Amino acid sequence: MATALAPGEYTLVYLVYNTISNLLTQDEQVACFRNAARHLTPGGRFVVELGVPELRALPPGRTATVFQSDAGYIGLDTYDLLNQRLVSHHFRFDGTRQAELFRSHHRYIWPAELDLMARLAGFELECRHADWSGAPFTSESPSHVSVYRVPPAR
Repeated sequence: MATALAPGEYTLVYLVYNTISNLLTQDEQVACFRNAARHLTPGGRFVVELGVPELRALPPGRTATVFQSDAGYIGLDTYDLLNQRLVSHHFRFDGTRQAELFRSHHRYIWPAELDLMARLAGFELECRHADWSGAPFTSESPSHVSVYRVPPAR
């Protein structure tokens, strides 16, 4: 997504469900914004859906938090605060003594940092909502949908 080329020009490019956070460096994430801009027509939009890290849930000195606990499943995130990294650990239990583990690595991005990446690529923030239904984004929102726009041709 940071370097892929697609033929033609588009009016919409989107990354949903935390996809941009799978790029593990700030440089890769900025390159992704620039690549999206390269594929868009004037007035085109880049939509990013992204979770907001739950750092307030971390007690002082701790680096992990449980984000979900259900019968047969536990999900927890471990944080590297210095490098803005997190690893989501997904444990599934099937009633035996074995557990299945899946991990996904992310570099979390604050909305303000995302906005700066967008500006560096020539975008303007058009709007930001807490979810796809258009709920207002607040300091308590666990995620956001941000819409960036390439300025219209002059």
